[in-house]
Amino acid sequence: MKDNQDHFNVLREIQKKPDSSQREMAQDLGFSLGKLNYCLKALQNKGLVKIKNFQKKKNKINYIQYVLTPKGIAERTKLTLNFMKRKMREYDELKKELKDK
Repeated sequence: MKDNQDHFNVLREIQKKPDSSQREMAQDLGFSLGKLNYCLKALQNKGLVKIKNFQKKKNKINYIQYVLTPKGIAERTKLTLNFMKRKMREYDELKKELKDK
């Protein structure tokens, strides 16, 4: 369950800022660099994220861009729906508890 939430957060962050460095992404998510790297590798192995290497012509510095694959977009959507369903169940349970009091 925790891995799903972490993966969802990483997929969402990639969608928002695909050009972020791992360090920036880790900071935005509140992850350690190691945890983010672990999540990115898992997502890449599942075929949800593609990691592209580019080279800037000016500085001759390599940089990486993260891209959601179509499978990654579908997984992010599925995780979003599951999250929303879970929150609606929690809401209904709380509403029922308050009504019963």
